[in-house]
Amino acid sequence: MNDTFLKACRGEAVDYTPVWIMRQAGRYMPEYRAVRGDVDFLTLCKTPELAAKVSLQPVDILGVDAAILFSDILIPVEAMGMGLHFSESKGPVFSEPIRSRAQFEKLIVPVPEDELSFVGETIKILRRELKVPLIGFSGAPFTLATYMIEGGGSKNFLYTKKMMYQNGALYKHLMEKITDTVTAYLRAQIRAGAQCVQIFDTWAGVLGPEDFKAYALPYVKTVIAALQGEGVPIIYFVNGCAGLLKEIKTSGAQVIGVDWKIDMAEAVRKVGKDYSVQGNLDPCALFMGQKGLAKKIQSVLKKGAKAKGHIFNLGHGVLPETPVENVKFLVDKVHELSRR
Repeated sequence: MNDTFLKACRGEAVDYTPVWIMRQAGRYMPEYRAVRGDVDFLTLCKTPELAAKVSLQPVDILGVDAAILFSDILIPVEAMGMGLHFSESKGPVFSEPIRSRAQFEKLIVPVPEDELSFVGETIKILRRELKVPLIGFSGAPFTLATYMIEGGGSKNFLYTKKMMYQNGALYKHLMEKITDTVTAYLRAQIRAGAQCVQIFDTWAGVLGPEDFKAYALPYVKTVIAALQGEGVPIIYFVNGCAGLLKEIKTSGAQVIGVDWKIDMAEAVRKVGKDYSVQGNLDPCALFMGQKGLAKKIQSVLKKGAKAKGHIFNLGHGVLPETPVENVKFLVDKVHELSRR
């Protein structure tokens, strides 16, 4: 087992900087499109053999240092009792958003080993096949709540913030139920074999520091505190983290994910020497020529090297239009430039 990724998470000495890529199994890869062409997205997520197959593709083709479970952050939300479908134009859509106490009362905290057993089966297949660590994941409570309240994506998160400000009791109860779901879901992934978990807070960056501390961070802290005894590294990634790093580093996570909208040197300075960092190349840099891309990679590596530990990654997911040869170049160049 190549455990370089896990060593970097823990801040231990490594021979080179490990790299994996958010959304590394995806539409930019012809091999993924070949599998996806035969099934819809949710079926792919819920079929262990297929989900494992696409999870393995970037490991075999790109040579990344970690695999991440192929799934979607909204899978456990569907299991809570919300009807989910994916629209080609709108993305994920919940037909009945949570706006009232009566709707909230219908939600359950699913038992992952029962309602989400396909996730555990996928993890078990992957652990038999992989020679690099496996990352499990979940959406953070706030990010999941935004989808549940808005009914999908949003530009201003009006309904979420209205509930926060006007119906605090309902918001609190909803967040507690989501927090219980996320905790159980991640614990089940770890016990099935995930060797690290990442918590994605995709939309927490829409909150100012005071609201983040009041309405999002406490629930992430609860999840992380409950998982500390499981003995695996926890990565917390907030998209739009620049103004929140002071608060984010109190989450309890060992690794802080960093998007590309803050200089990595500044992020490392704000996070301090007690945490490893992950990131933070702009996904669109993968459309540059290789000479320019190599300079960008070198810059991130140099700045990330000053942290306790550094895992190279994009600042968000790889885009579907990205040339796969550029992604392979990225992985190879990170390994080449960072080798001690």
